[in-house]
Amino acid sequence: MRYIKSTLPTNEGIVKEIKFHWSHGFISWLYLIFLGMFLIGVYLFLRSLIERYSTERAITEHRIIIKTGLIRRSTEEIRLDRIEEINLNQSILGRLIGTGELLITGTGGSELHMKWLSDPIKVQKAINAYRMVDLGS
Repeated sequence: MRYIKSTLPTNEGIVKEIKFHWSHGFISWLYLIFLGMFLIGVYLFLRSLIERYSTERAITEHRIIIKTGLIRRSTEEIRLDRIEEINLNQSILGRLIGTGELLITGTGGSELHMKWLSDPIKVQKAINAYRMVDLGS
């Protein structure tokens, strides 16, 4: 959370860090084990590892922020009061192991897509809870 913490104003704090599910790392290792003899396995493993360790996702008191990239940085933000929909997508396996994804749509057609979430229902509830607080102020 170094990047997100360093860019927040003094009157805004992080209320929830959004973590990757353990299955993201597990799939990375499967790429390496089963496809490692081919360069594609090493590539997919390294790509997943870099994605995991160069991505920051957080809910602050006023917005949702996603930062991606190791060398090239990309950030996406949606203010909590500008969120129109939060769509949850979980497969059967995802429900069993507690992973899924959220598609958050804001006004003006902006979207945030978060994959490999650890406990996506808890993340959705946190967004809705802070969204209601932000709307009330």
